[in-house]
Amino acid sequence: MRDVDDEVREIKKEIVESRGLIIKTNNLVNALGADIKSIAKRQAGYERRLNWNSGIAIAVIGVLSFAGLKLYFDAQIGGVQSEMSSAETTVEELQSDLGDEVRRAAERASAAAQAAEFYELIRARKRLEVVRGYPEIVKRALSPVEAAVFRDFEQRFRRDLSLEAYQKGLASAEARKHEAAIERFEEAIELDPSGAHIPAVKHSLAISLRQQKRPAEALVFAQQVAEQTTDSALQPDGWWLVALSARDLNDLDTAREALKTLIRKWPRSALSRDARPLLRAVTREAYLGKQDASAEPSPEPE
Repeated sequence: MRDVDDEVREIKKEIVESRGLIIKTNNLVNALGADIKSIAKRQAGYERRLNWNSGIAIAVIGVLSFAGLKLYFDAQIGGVQSEMSSAETTVEELQSDLGDEVRRAAERASAAAQAAEFYELIRARKRLEVVRGYPEIVKRALSPVEAAVFRDFEQRFRRDLSLEAYQKGLASAEARKHEAAIERFEEAIELDPSGAHIPAVKHSLAISLRQQKRPAEALVFAQQVAEQTTDSALQPDGWWLVALSARDLNDLDTAREALKTLIRKWPRSALSRDARPLLRAVTREAYLGKQDASAEPSPEPE
């Protein structure tokens, strides 16, 4: 009987242990189910997030692609517009250049006709017309050769006309027509102010001015003759005229200095021989003038 009781107890014990094991297994199964459900929920959330992220990524990629395409087409359109603007500018420049060329061609044709007329005046030796027309013809569209030829002829004709006026002035002065001579001498200077003959012209002009009782003007031209270096042979004559004109103006100091310069620089010239007695006379006049000035009674104080 004892054995049977022990077996019963063992069986009960095993039943109790089996029940405990079943409970534990059930708990584990329940826990496992809960874990599986949690994992399933997390997986579902991950899949939903993945789907959302994929959609967003696709949308972003689409937007970026559209923006890139728009930028690309905008750049292409901008390049085409820039090329069109550059082409329009080039066309305008070409049209302007064409207009300038047409205008220059017309001016050149007109200048060629005027140059031909001017050259006919040169061939006909119409010197006065050439000199008068030169300032106008040089404003035209002349070629470098035409401009150089016209300039040379104009200068040559100016010199010829100046010499001709000088000769006429000398003839008038010889005939004692000093007023006419002065006009011709001034014309000669105006026509060719830098000519080699101008010192002689100014010398003759100073003489005629002095003859016309215009010593102040004569003194100006006489000083220019005396101080110029183009024709050094006329310098003594210039100083002589300076002395005479200054004496006419009662500028005795200037007259004395001019005579001293003449005697010092050209002691062997004929003018120096005449200058010595004149210097003594001018010095005496200056001395007497100072004496007269000192002898004048001073005004009485009021």
